Amino acid sequence: MDVSGFIDGYYSTDFNRPTATNNGQVNDLYNFNDKTDQFSLSAAKLTLNHDPDPVGAHVDFIYGRTNDFINAPTPNTSSADQLNFVEQAFLSLKPPKAKGFELDFGKFVTSAGAEVIEAKDNWNYSRSLLFAWAIPYWHFGARTSIPVSKTDTFGIQVVNGWNNVAKSNGGATIGVTNALTKPKYTWSLNYYVGPENANTSSGMRNLIDTTLLLTPNAKFNLYLNYDYGSNQDSITTITYPGARAGSPRPLATGITSGDNILNTWQGGAIAFHEQATGKSAFSGRYEYFNDAEGYETGTTQNVQEFTATYEYKWVEGLLTRVEYRGDFSNMPVFHKDQASLVDQQQTLTIAFIAFFGPKR
Repeated sequence: MDVSGFIDGYYSTDFNRPTATNNGQVNDLYNFNDKTDQFSLSAAKLTLNHDPDPVGAHVDFIYGRTNDFINAPTPNTSSADQLNFVEQAFLSLKPPKAKGFELDFGKFVTSAGAEVIEAKDNWNYSRSLLFAWAIPYWHFGARTSIPVSKTDTFGIQVVNGWNNVAKSNGGATIGVTNALTKPKYTWSLNYYVGPENANTSSGMRNLIDTTLLLTPNAKFNLYLNYDYGSNQDSITTITYPGARAGSPRPLATGITSGDNILNTWQGGAIAFHEQATGKSAFSGRYEYFNDAEGYETGTTQNVQEFTATYEYKWVEGLLTRVEYRGDFSNMPVFHKDQASLVDQQQTLTIAFIAFFGPKR
């Protein structure tokens, strides 16, 4: 087994200065680096990996605010079913004569999105709005991948849904993935569909995710990312047992709750990364996110954000990032001072990430 890992910590300042009594002193709409005006541990991770030959295994143990977010209970499950402190845990099978076919079973991160959970593997330190609100973190089930040409890889996934090990509603989510890799660009397309409403298999959630990564040269990269999601709400009918014989209370005919509203969300992002020197790099990101019915963020709103990040790599395995980020909404959703709400939020963050392993 190859052993690797990292420790990711930061200090963030929110110029709105929200207090502990005003939503818990956090950067609104953030996920893993949401704590503000204090030092915080975003993640500490230990990875055990054995590449399939033909059988392999991969386990990621994770601790910190990242674990709090990715393993939080969903409406379809409870905390006891979430494999707490485990980011991934899956077995792999790669038969030597199967022409590159691979089968994984267990808990694994989603194929959707332009970013990943680990900050060191992204261009910016904070995750985008699309990563935090438009897509899942991970799935539990089976996934396959097979090269269909020298540049194209196709995959099918059958999973329990979004961020669920076990779920209350039954019904599987199907994922279809495709990655086309060329010398100057990579185009990824992912589609997920399945029931995600609690306690019922009616109503489907759909996600279309696509990313175009441009790699014109070794120093400059750019990506375009677009997500569209929808969730069809369901109407639930509860039928109560009838009265006992001789009772004047009539039989209950059933009580319905809910609606069949189609909730939608979508957004786009553009980001660049410039490797200025062997130790220094600059990255920028702009995105727009529309939560049309407030299904994801809890408020019907349009949000824009801009992020600028400077990275300095001290030695192999230790880097620092300094990042400015501004979020701007058409609604007053950002907490300020002790009790105020405003329509913008600006933060400044410094992060330190130390990592080790045979492949750094």
